[in-house]
Amino acid sequence: MSSSIVIVGAQWGDEGKGKVVDILAEYSDIVVRFQGGNNAGHTIVVGDDKFILHLIPSGILHYGKKCVIGNGVVIDPAVLIEEIETLKKRGYAVNESNLLISKESHLIMPYHKVYDVARERLKGESKIGTTGRGIGPSYEDKVARCGIRCGDLLRKNIFFEKLNENLIEKNRFLKDVLHEDGFDAQKIYKQYMAYAERIGGHITNTSIFLDNAIKQSKKILFEGAQGTLLDVDHGTYPFVTSSNTVAAQAAIGSGIGPTKLGMVIGVSKAYTTRVGEGPFPTELKNEEGDRLREKGGEFGATTGRPRRCGWFDAVALTHAVRVNGLESLIITKLDILDGLDEIKICTGYDYNGRILEDFPSDISVLQDLKPVYETLPGWEQDTQRAACFEDLPLNAREYIKRLELLAGIDVIMISVGAKRKDAIMVKNPFET
Repeated sequence: MSSSIVIVGAQWGDEGKGKVVDILAEYSDIVVRFQGGNNAGHTIVVGDDKFILHLIPSGILHYGKKCVIGNGVVIDPAVLIEEIETLKKRGYAVNESNLLISKESHLIMPYHKVYDVARERLKGESKIGTTGRGIGPSYEDKVARCGIRCGDLLRKNIFFEKLNENLIEKNRFLKDVLHEDGFDAQKIYKQYMAYAERIGGHITNTSIFLDNAIKQSKKILFEGAQGTLLDVDHGTYPFVTSSNTVAAQAAIGSGIGPTKLGMVIGVSKAYTTRVGEGPFPTELKNEEGDRLREKGGEFGATTGRPRRCGWFDAVALTHAVRVNGLESLIITKLDILDGLDEIKICTGYDYNGRILEDFPSDISVLQDLKPVYETLPGWEQDTQRAACFEDLPLNAREYIKRLELLAGIDVIMISVGAKRKDAIMVKNPFET
């Protein structure tokens, strides 16, 4: 039995991690978000109610669970406050005892958002495809050692000093290079001090909190955002996000040692999707891709952008297994494949006549290769009616078994619909 579990995306994000975390939160005590910002949206369906969470861990929808926003997250306080208030209006308790924010998490500032949008505009066709929400520029300032952290909200003089110093450089760059208006320090200061009044009580040393929880044998669920192939080191660089999305970041972005992490579980759709620019070997630019998009509701939870869709990529999955150390796999949206005559799995890449079985790190190779497919028979039955693995159609079971064989790890949960009940728990990771 594992007392701490890390959930990460095994594709390009949007794999259904929010639903998975929501289901497993029932068995945990604490849920921790350890990286990313409000460029990620986790969609959860509780009964007939739909929730889209951008910053607050998915465990907030369970009574009695504590949620932590770790130091690896970058926070737009306006978005966080709106999310808190929305949950409260819908009858969910969000208070200073069940939502903790790391003092070391960095703030997204107004100039970060302008930077983000303006630089994408200047890049034209070479743009990365960011959400324009300031996440990348906030991480840049963190690495450049001029970022402003949540803990600074509690120290007014320090906050103003950092802000004033930053704006000397930021305003010049905004005006001279990006041809945008600059910012007034006093105006931002007043705005963020108002935010401090709203969320200041949530800000604490979450590293100490988590360390104490581990010593007390609390069950902790670490919730990743985006997916492995968007990792700034291990993804399809430069078409990636600005943080490390792999499992190792759960320790770094939470302030605990790596030896304190337990099982690592990857989440993958039964097919593949991607939002934004960048290579996508199995992308279907035809009616098959359109069908997956429409039936799967493949539109970004944060931006509403249509997702690019394609067949399952087992080469990309084995890459995710390796760089995350995945021990188990969860497959989501199996029901979207219901009714297909045949289903394809990419098992290799053809690059100039040479078959590649490993995921290339060279972007130029990824853009020029062709997928090598294995074809499996589809199934006509409705998988949503399945209560256990044996209830699934024979060909659906064979499809899952083939994915297990290709990945080299077991599938422990299969999602066959949007609601909590639409999930087949083969093994409960908190109990095995």
